[in-house]
Amino acid sequence: MTERRFDGRVAVITGAGRGLGREYALLLASRGAKVVINDPGSAIRGEGVDANPAQTLVLEIQTAGGEAVACLESVATPQGGEAIVQTAIDAYGQIDILIHNAGNVRYGALDEISHEDFKAVVDVHLMGAFNVVRPAFPIMAKAGYGRVVLTSSVGGLYGSANTVNYGVSKAGIIGLNNIVAIEGAPKGVRSNIILPGAVTRMAEGLDTSVYPPMGPEMVAPVVGWLAHESCSVNGEMYVSVAGRVARALIAETQGVYRPSWSIDDVADQIDAIRDADTQALWIFPSASGYAGHLQRSFEMARKG
Repeated sequence: MTERRFDGRVAVITGAGRGLGREYALLLASRGAKVVINDPGSAIRGEGVDANPAQTLVLEIQTAGGEAVACLESVATPQGGEAIVQTAIDAYGQIDILIHNAGNVRYGALDEISHEDFKAVVDVHLMGAFNVVRPAFPIMAKAGYGRVVLTSSVGGLYGSANTVNYGVSKAGIIGLNNIVAIEGAPKGVRSNIILPGAVTRMAEGLDTSVYPPMGPEMVAPVVGWLAHESCSVNGEMYVSVAGRVARALIAETQGVYRPSWSIDDVADQIDAIRDADTQALWIFPSASGYAGHLQRSFEMARKG
């Protein structure tokens, strides 16, 4: 089997100094990519700057014969995002791959979390994604090629207690991914989501004693494929946790049509509206989902 490589490609990876991002960087660099290691080296809450994680990884990649440069800018501001992308242009003259992996953690229940803690997480996860996608996208579009991999989470799909900032961020990234995929498709730019499950420093404080093996190196090959020129999908979401790889989907039940509704009608029909067992679910790709949703809904209305 021919080894999929990244020779001639330039990858920007945010949050690459440790954990998942580090494994992504090592894998792509080992397969020939030139890599921008973006990581300000902040603590888990997103505070402070430490150049050591990024610079140590750059040295490790270079020692192994690869090419990499460090960037300590934060994704949390538009200026930081622009500087991260510019690092790739200055060092290598192009950007072909963007993997947004940077993250921070600030736990808090909905009725007690501060606005500061909410915003600090949204700024890194969600706004950080936009802050690097926005400057990278037009460069990729002009070149006629790009691969974007954004990081969401099952926490964005299903939620979990005490993580409203994280859940909102990761759900928002799904919307961003859809738009990048739709607008990027005619320009040769593909965008997909990884929903990783791995034990890293972000799991600090959680009881992981009963978890099966789930190191970040188990997620890296999925991200590597999504970032590769042979990636055949666009606007999709992929789970990678403890060796299981799966596609995650958003679905609609077929629902119920009536020419008019009352509150009582909704109450009487709620079981049929919610029925996902006997009805064929509607599942649409991002590229045609909006139109497909309207088309099928209108068809039901016309049939009465």
